[in-house]
Amino acid sequence: MNCPLTHAPSYYAATVNEVTNFAPLRGAQQAEVCIIGAGFTGISTALHLVERGYKVHVVEANKVGWGASGRNGGQLIGGISGEKKIAQHHGRDVEELFGKLRWAGHDIVRERVETYGIQCDLKSGYLDVAIQKRHMRDIQADFERLQNAEFPYEVRILSREETCETIGTDAYIGALLNMRNGHLHPLNLCIGEANAAVSRGATIFEQSPVLRIDKGARPQVVTSDGVVSADAVVIAGNAYHFIEPELRGNLFPVNSFIVATEPLEERIVQKINPRDLAVCDPNFVLEYFRLSADKRLLFGGRFNYFGDDPAVIRKHHRKKLSRLYPKLADIGIDYAWGGTIGVPINRVPQLGRISNNVFYSQGYSGHGVNVTHLAGRIMADALAGTMEQFDLFADVPPFVVPGAHTFRRSMVSLGMLYYQIKDRL
Repeated sequence: MNCPLTHAPSYYAATVNEVTNFAPLRGAQQAEVCIIGAGFTGISTALHLVERGYKVHVVEANKVGWGASGRNGGQLIGGISGEKKIAQHHGRDVEELFGKLRWAGHDIVRERVETYGIQCDLKSGYLDVAIQKRHMRDIQADFERLQNAEFPYEVRILSREETCETIGTDAYIGALLNMRNGHLHPLNLCIGEANAAVSRGATIFEQSPVLRIDKGARPQVVTSDGVVSADAVVIAGNAYHFIEPELRGNLFPVNSFIVATEPLEERIVQKINPRDLAVCDPNFVLEYFRLSADKRLLFGGRFNYFGDDPAVIRKHHRKKLSRLYPKLADIGIDYAWGGTIGVPINRVPQLGRISNNVFYSQGYSGHGVNVTHLAGRIMADALAGTMEQFDLFADVPPFVVPGAHTFRRSMVSLGMLYYQIKDRL
């Protein structure tokens, strides 16, 4: 079972390079910036800031990477959800605004892995797979967009036969191969970046749930045993943030679940994924999978469940996995876990502020590994006074659902049903 202050019982937690043990917040502390949340958004923001010389404290309720940052599918995917809506809002061309920005998070991740020697199993290679003909039309459009932009990485459309040959299943009618995208061990990346931030002067406090933010000229972040006074505060809790009521209705917490099989024999690996690609389908109620560094199949997807019982997750995902790979129907499943992602109604990442010096960043709709790293840079820029990219997102008003926090389970269940029907059309 998932307990407070410990990581979910995931493959990532079982294979982490290092278990963090930062002290809880005690007494009165001072900083230029206090960040709430030690996931990708918070840690990325902290590292960007300390690299610029800021004094930064990070306050985390549980452990570094405890939430979705340390539990996700580990897929490094280009693109920003809601980018068309953002461009329309500003009356700008979407390619002009986001052509390079879509890949900025990739560059940040790769630079940090190299600069700080972070061991996180970073690999290149990704397949967008198609289930219906409309998906192939979208793939064709994406391919042409990349070609027109003179994309400097291998990208090509695969036929049904080529897709089957590449990933050993006939479940898809085609795919887009993109060697700019990839996959990694997200918890090791998050902890590696946290250690990098500490090495540059940041302070991280774990096991320190925030009770409130006292706003003012110099806001205070208050826990049961301590307080941080800072020039500015960044809220980076995403779907796990419940402190500020005005943020609660801005996004829906959607659960996603993953299983990790026992290590596969090499002959099986060569049949189902010899190029070691990450794979994702285009549905909202999607499925995604890849191989781990030790050749387990990590298979994930969303379904209408709000618990964390590994037996329930195993049972559900085994059926899905068996449909893709019938020969793996009886494969051993060693790990099963879940986590929560933040999905805004309009799918636009939410960067903004609730007062002059209290900022927030949340709502990445499943593209978090890439976009959180970009968001960290944008938040650092905004705190330093450069608001251009921050305002791209902040100027787009969120679609707020009254009562969404109170009735979120019922509303998420209805939303899942709606998208399941829409996915089939």
